[in-house]
Amino acid sequence: MEQRGIKVTLIKMDPYLNVDPGTMSPFQHGEVFVLNDGAETDLDLGHYSRFVQSAHFTRKNSFTTGRIYDAVIRRERAGGYLGKTVQVIPHITDEIKRHIQDGSSDADLAIVEVGGTVGDIESLPFLEAIRQMKAEEGPANVLFVHLTLVPYIAAAGELKTKPTQHSVKELREIGIQPDILLCRSDRKLPKDVKDKIGLFCNVPGDQVFSAVDVETIYQVPLYFNDEGLDEKIAEKLGIWTGRPDLSRWHNMVEKIRNPKGEITIGVVGKYTDWRDSYKSLSESLIHGGVANDVRVKVAYIDSEELEQGNNKALLESVDGVLVPGGFGERGVEGKILAIEHARTRNVPYFGICLGMQLAVIEFARHVAQMKDASSAEFKPEGKENVIDIMESQKSVTDLGGTMRLGAYSCDVLPKHKGEATRAFTAYGREHISERHRHRFEVSNRFRSRLEEMGLVVSGKHAVASPQTDLVEMIELPNHSWFLGCQFHPEFLSKPLQPHPLFAAFIKAAKNHRK
Repeated sequence: MEQRGIKVTLIKMDPYLNVDPGTMSPFQHGEVFVLNDGAETDLDLGHYSRFVQSAHFTRKNSFTTGRIYDAVIRRERAGGYLGKTVQVIPHITDEIKRHIQDGSSDADLAIVEVGGTVGDIESLPFLEAIRQMKAEEGPANVLFVHLTLVPYIAAAGELKTKPTQHSVKELREIGIQPDILLCRSDRKLPKDVKDKIGLFCNVPGDQVFSAVDVETIYQVPLYFNDEGLDEKIAEKLGIWTGRPDLSRWHNMVEKIRNPKGEITIGVVGKYTDWRDSYKSLSESLIHGGVANDVRVKVAYIDSEELEQGNNKALLESVDGVLVPGGFGERGVEGKILAIEHARTRNVPYFGICLGMQLAVIEFARHVAQMKDASSAEFKPEGKENVIDIMESQKSVTDLGGTMRLGAYSCDVLPKHKGEATRAFTAYGREHISERHRHRFEVSNRFRSRLEEMGLVVSGKHAVASPQTDLVEMIELPNHSWFLGCQFHPEFLSKPLQPHPLFAAFIKAAKNHRK
């Protein structure tokens, strides 16, 4: 990003052995966040993207222990170490430093996060690498900011500083002296507590900052600004900058905290007990609420429960229905029931990736009278698979990083039968680019039959050919708002730049509530 002439980038290092998070279960790791270049990262890079308005992250901005070890082993197999014994130090740590330098090569300032907890075996190579970097780059060019916990013990009525002291002690034992401490707590730390922490951690008291639990995550930058954290970091690194203009951010946070109205969106999925699986999605709904000055309450509806006849009352109480992306057959019929409910009851519907594919299946079954309509993902030998595996995926054997990933262009249909399409009304332009993560697509074999029955294809892949004539968006014209997209718009939504489809969906739900 560009801030007053200084180009800043962010890098996330994760201490696990997966080469990327793409093959990890959402129950274990939360959502997979996809970048324009097709890199599969974790949800932290999604947070960075939402906070930095002009961020353009690539594969270089996120890497794991697995990717580091993979690079070192490949180099050793190719004879790159000339027969030397390959060790964690210096070879693994040198590779970590190489990745940091490569990811920040075109930036003036890099903010680098080391994942994990101090004391974990997994994160030791990362900590050793950044210790070496401070020695190599000079103390004026590297600043260590350590996030710690200061719990409040209600029974004793006091803040406990021991966890912070022990965490810093562990860091100092491996040669890292924190320059700034961010102390996570449910309340602001008084000056005497900050001074005590500073005394025992060898950090000046004015470099110990509160990191207080707030109503919304978007208040965090405002709170740190009030605490003077940004000013202290600039001072320690010798950076001159004027005071930041946070007025737009203040206005956005005010709309989140004190909106004029409220709506409820039902998110129908199978990961409803693990909300981080839908992190970008839930944040994008908040952004859509900001655009329409309403608070968006999310009702997570377990699709498997719907299959068993439960949660129907909850489904009937929502102002809009959203079916997100996912994989596998489990819970699919419950999602189709929710889609049928939205279509037949004129409730605004938004389907993303699998949510779009299931909307096509529901339409084929109940409108086009294709009773056996399904997907090749669930019925590989099905006779009426309106959703089929992409040609480019038929020869794929490895699962990691092999889907249709990253940004692809899309042509938006401006009008259908003289009326502007929902897609064009939302975007306001005919050519867009969106991020994808899927193996299956709407089958062109049945497309004309579905279109004859009223399904509108309002977005197609911009490079038209028999191999790439892919359906990107579908909608139903005679409906309050019914749209599905093959891509993941939640990956591009930001609080100051809500994604057009989320803004339009929330507007439709707001009107439906009225």
